[in-house]
Amino acid sequence: MRTLYFMMTLSVALILFGGTSLIWADDDWRGLHDEVQSGRLVALSPVLDWLEAHYIGEVVEVELERDDGKTLYEVEMIGPQGQLVEFEFDATNGELIGIEGVNIDAMQRP
Repeated sequence: MRTLYFMMTLSVALILFGGTSLIWADDDWRGLHDEVQSGRLVALSPVLDWLEAHYIGEVVEVELERDDGKTLYEVEMIGPQGQLVEFEFDATNGELIGIEGVNIDAMQRP
């Protein structure tokens, strides 16, 4: 389900930005796939599985950010009370490195 939503979001973004972006995105996805296959980055699925095991909510957006030599997965979730929380993971090892939002404790699984 998460993969389907992520791919649907990607598809909508590609449609909105037109065919040129489609070619760029295809090359970008190939590069990302190669990085995961070589072990330079962890796959997204274990990160999402960890979130599902530890927090209650629905993933609404996932981004891969490259900033200052670091590669991060930024995952936004909506909690049961409607709170929006962003989780940041180091994409090279899957480690949670930051959480931003309100009422985060209410999202933690017991």
